[in-house]
Amino acid sequence: MTDEEAALIEEELSALEEAGMVAPPASGSTINVYFHVIHSGSTGKLTAAQVADQMSVLSAAYASTGFTFNLVSTDYTDNATWFAMGYGTSTEKTAKTALRQGGSADLNIYTANPGGGLLGWATFPTSYSSNPKDDGVVLLYSSVPGGSAAPYNLGDTATHEVGHWMGLYHTFQGGCKSSGDSVSDTEPEKSAAYGCPTGRDSCRGGSVDPITNFMDYTDDSCMNTFTSGQTSRMQTAWSTYR
Repeated sequence: MTDEEAALIEEELSALEEAGMVAPPASGSTINVYFHVIHSGSTGKLTAAQVADQMSVLSAAYASTGFTFNLVSTDYTDNATWFAMGYGTSTEKTAKTALRQGGSADLNIYTANPGGGLLGWATFPTSYSSNPKDDGVVLLYSSVPGGSAAPYNLGDTATHEVGHWMGLYHTFQGGCKSSGDSVSDTEPEKSAAYGCPTGRDSCRGGSVDPITNFMDYTDDSCMNTFTSGQTSRMQTAWSTYR
């Protein structure tokens, strides 16, 4: 997300706050999940155990936030064209229009093989009202637990992308600017971190970078944290938009 796009979202939130239309933060909620496995023949055809393992990773990652996840259904679609969907393409739109289930509070996860080095992407809660069929999370199929996309194969690509779906930016959003990711207790970060660079301090004069935060770009094995500020932001976004 560009800084300009983030600024527009923050302007919308500020306007809603001034109008008294931002709901009090939710203490948490159970989120129903519709899991759509898109595959090409046997390639990308996740097993029920892999889907269950991915759900377990999500539940563990969000345990401190008050949000839990309930797998409602898993469906399988053998379609080589959809399997290779790209971000923002007509193919993505066609697949989501055909497969998406539920309403604004329901999480739809699609696994595919987007290519181009993409691990996944997500829509933000602010965009649901204008384009509900687009809502959800797309994941590289091999990023699920036990997949082949090491070091991003422990399931935390889903954790990261669901964070966006819940209203969080990257920890490096805005670089070293004071507003940053609009969460006060995540330390500013000049750029994305990769691997697990302990002690990295890209914005001199502050604390070390939040490399263990789920909203950075570090290895799955390095990620383990949502801050209380991020939790509050997710809870407010949930109450307001979901």
